[in-house]
Amino acid sequence: MENGKTPILVLENMSKTFGTIQAVQDVSLRLYPGEVRGLIGENGSGKSTLAAMVCGSLRPDTGKMRYRGEEYRPSSVLDARRQGIGILLQERGTIDGMTVAENLFIGRENDFRGKFGISKRKMQKAAAEILHAIGADQIDPAERVERYKFEERKLVEVARVMYADPQILIVDETTSALSLAGREAIYAIIERLRSEGKSVIFIGHDLDEIIRVCDTATVLRDGCYVDTLQGEGMTPGAMRSRMIGRENLGHYYREDFVPRYCAEETVLQATHLNAGSAIRDVSLALHRQEILGICGLSDSGMHELAKALFGGIRIDSGTVTVGKASQPIRGTVQAVKAHIAYLPKDRDSESLFLQSSIQENISITCFDQKKIGFLLNKRHLRQTAQEQAKALNIKCSSLEQLVSELSGGNKQKVVVAKWLANQADILIMDCPTRGIDVGVKAAIYDLICQMKADGKSIVMLSEEMAEVIGMADRILVIKDGAVSGEFMRSAELTEHMIVEKII
Repeated sequence: MENGKTPILVLENMSKTFGTIQAVQDVSLRLYPGEVRGLIGENGSGKSTLAAMVCGSLRPDTGKMRYRGEEYRPSSVLDARRQGIGILLQERGTIDGMTVAENLFIGRENDFRGKFGISKRKMQKAAAEILHAIGADQIDPAERVERYKFEERKLVEVARVMYADPQILIVDETTSALSLAGREAIYAIIERLRSEGKSVIFIGHDLDEIIRVCDTATVLRDGCYVDTLQGEGMTPGAMRSRMIGRENLGHYYREDFVPRYCAEETVLQATHLNAGSAIRDVSLALHRQEILGICGLSDSGMHELAKALFGGIRIDSGTVTVGKASQPIRGTVQAVKAHIAYLPKDRDSESLFLQSSIQENISITCFDQKKIGFLLNKRHLRQTAQEQAKALNIKCSSLEQLVSELSGGNKQKVVVAKWLANQADILIMDCPTRGIDVGVKAAIYDLICQMKADGKSIVMLSEEMAEVIGMADRILVIKDGAVSGEFMRSAELTEHMIVEKII
């Protein structure tokens, strides 16, 4: 017991192995009523595997769980949800082809059964009430879920979990995919659960967010329990040192504060771009060896701008051109041929083939370069994948491993490797460190600096102002689809100065 409380959940000596990889090793943990427990660690530390065993999507190899004083062995996610343990995932968890209400009540359809089968009217009415309760009135329960953006679909998942009235809610890196408004909605739900004496396991990489949201923080490293911090001991430095096993990460962002690029050489230019209400008369230029930062709120239009620069969405007017010859980019095929890379915010659904191997994902962009006549040169494709995987230190059992089995950080490395294999000179990176841990973030930042040194040019979009300030030579702020401000790299530049142009 702690402070007179009996734990609501007890994990004893939990272990899980995948092939030769020991994902979780002999981990024990106690969660108390009304507690928000942070679960932190680098990618591959075992956080999500541990959460998956608690929520019923994986079965432990060894170990025991007790929930509300009784043995707990969930057979599935639905079984765990029925018992009062729900999970919110980072990536998409809704099903296309179904309505919002049908997605919300998967597995609970019989709650709306009448004389003539399932009552869609009752289902949609109940869905509207739950969506209203979490502040998502803009979502129509009768609408097909695929018509909504990623963030709104994530709120549907939130409503689904909250309908089951969870006693324990697991939030597995969900907030990293959301805008400020979406995050605040999750924070409000967490606070409500805490006030009702219910418990939360909050998995995240943003250490400031962990400090804001959580009462305690348990650190995992290489699948093993390291420590649990609380109160004044929950500092970013203490958490980082336990996560990576050393006090000092070295430099994190760029160490210089002088914009350094070839201002006389423009490699990519957008002129008076317009696309519905998302992009309004945006003009910009990217120079050789420049890191051009673009920041704004999630719904500012910056993510649509990234796609427009790559030819990924139809524009109403304006042009995107590349190189000294001002070659127009009117589609993604032209962009790829012009050695432009696009790393989307939602990597799982837009950039990776999850059920294909690491090798296939890395080599897919360079098929045309590795042919003998009309035949693919498989040896060269394999060699290219091996070189990129080694250069980026992708942690895997082999290049034949499915990408779906990798951690978020290693998935992102595969995306980067894919485009480096295509010898991309211009990289459009939309939230390149979303959902990855502090150690891999540092590696991505080092890689961006190396690419810049190698003569490449980067458009780096991010909702994290510290990241853009720390890395960019020049920053454009996007608000309501238009450029609202521009800043040069400087030691005096602060988040407050940028916020004034965002809000």
